[in-house]
Amino acid sequence: MSAETTGETARKRSRRGSTSTPSGSRSAQKQRTREELLNAALNLMDTGRGFSSLSLREVTREAGVVPAAFYRHFSDLDELGLALVEACGLTLRRLLREARRQGLPPTQMLRSSVLIYKNYVKAHHRYFRFAASARGGGSPSIRKAIRNEESHFAHEMAQDMRNLDLMPRLPMAALEMICSLVVTTMMNAATDILDLPEGQRQAEKEMTENFVMQLRLIFLGARAWRPPA
Repeated sequence: MSAETTGETARKRSRRGSTSTPSGSRSAQKQRTREELLNAALNLMDTGRGFSSLSLREVTREAGVVPAAFYRHFSDLDELGLALVEACGLTLRRLLREARRQGLPPTQMLRSSVLIYKNYVKAHHRYFRFAASARGGGSPSIRKAIRNEESHFAHEMAQDMRNLDLMPRLPMAALEMICSLVVTTMMNAATDILDLPEGQRQAEKEMTENFVMQLRLIFLGARAWRPPA
């Protein structure tokens, strides 16, 4: 093979290899733009706005993109809101599953889950402010998504309790009802966590202990409960 032919072959290979870079770059840019749109909505809500009061143009202006770019990621603002709900829930569910599967005694497992939840809410406070607001006054599709997320939490918790042989005499339906009460208490506690004064360690400690006691009361009541005949 001549040097000219070899050089031409190398150039063709180089051109073929180079096509993957722009494609990867476009994919990364698309993901960055999507995250910028999500963050833009959160930034606007940081000013005290409700999600339902935001407009598409405000979100795109805050994100620094043209309105047309929005539709490459979301069909409308409700779909963006659904993405916020999903982003808020997936990691938290994984963390709490891991806490339940550490083999801790039930009382320690409860406290460990409360601390994980409290720290997660504090670290992702903007998502939880959105969820707390949308849960009671958002669009029907976003309210439904939040309810579905809560149902997933309750179902996974009940399944883990069954697998760990906790409250074995109770049917699965009763476990899911109990776990639904736990999830509702967790969502209500999120607003207490969000409203904690900065640097008030005693107030935070009291709130945490109150949260733990509320959950313990649910499980104490569950142990004494008997399904109707």
